[in-house]
Amino acid sequence: MNWLKNLITIVLGLIVIGVGILFTIHNTDQVTIDLVFFQLPQASLSLWLIATFVLGALCGIVLSILTILSLKTRLHSSQRKVVAFRKELDQLRTAGLKDST
Repeated sequence: MNWLKNLITIVLGLIVIGVGILFTIHNTDQVTIDLVFFQLPQASLSLWLIATFVLGALCGIVLSILTILSLKTRLHSSQRKVVAFRKELDQLRTAGLKDST
């Protein structure tokens, strides 16, 4: 079963590479990007599109990592509170038994 997973991964990787090569071949027009305050140098359209895609993916990864770290911090804080509450509850339970004897 593991070989099937590897085969599917390889085939999908080759398809993505093939589509990327076709995309690059068909988008060779030279364009200049004007960002109001400055202009980026002239390069092929495919280069600019792939660069923005990669930049967007990196931004998404960074934001996801920040969100995950925030959630992990909250989880650890909640777990510490649960441990403290359980200790307090155990102390209250044993205190009730000591008082009755």
